[in-house]
Amino acid sequence: MKVQFGLYDTVEGERRLSGIAVFGVPVSKAVLTKPLPELRPFTESLECSRFVLLDECPGNAESWFLARCFDALLAEGVRGVVSFADPVPRRTASGLLVMPGHVGTIYAATNALYTGRATARTVKLLPDGTVFHDRTAQKIRRQEQGHEYAAAQLIALGAPRPRPGCDPALWLREALSAVGARNVRHRGAHRWVFRLGRTRREREEIKLGIASLRPYPKRPDPEQTTA
Repeated sequence: MKVQFGLYDTVEGERRLSGIAVFGVPVSKAVLTKPLPELRPFTESLECSRFVLLDECPGNAESWFLARCFDALLAEGVRGVVSFADPVPRRTASGLLVMPGHVGTIYAATNALYTGRATARTVKLLPDGTVFHDRTAQKIRRQEQGHEYAAAQLIALGAPRPRPGCDPALWLREALSAVGARNVRHRGAHRWVFRLGRTRREREEIKLGIASLRPYPKRPDPEQTTA
């Protein structure tokens, strides 16, 4: 199941998209079953993969929009949502800060349960400050659906086009080197869990597979040197 919501505002008589929320299937089923072991993944539990509002939205817009999304999801039988906040700041190769790092403040304010960090790993950072995800790299190596788009991302940054018949894994290593991809050690994103229900009792009946922790994270991780 994948569900998308839009938050709209009317400005001078014109309807404008002001925010989006996307709930769906994560890369691994364990993302859902580990924190919510008794819910059926992909139907009773989903991952919030995108939650973005324009800066000019009112201060309470995030919590209001999230609550409306949860009302709609609950009506479809969804009882649990897992979301992640990336606390690692990211800069472009020229030093411009493009992502300050987030700890999930809006999740804490809307009664989510903090369950610690996801697995630590090393990520590839592209010159524009975006992360080149392992799943994207896998599509290229295995020539899976979407590998053309993934390769085009690197070509747009200056990587050579793959030669006919070349080894995709070899081309990927050469392409990442050509664009100047950097390694960044990531301590793991902060994991937040929402249990959905019409009453507090319904919410608390949903079993957690990971202990809820305190205190909540308060600030992003320190910036690290890339290599």
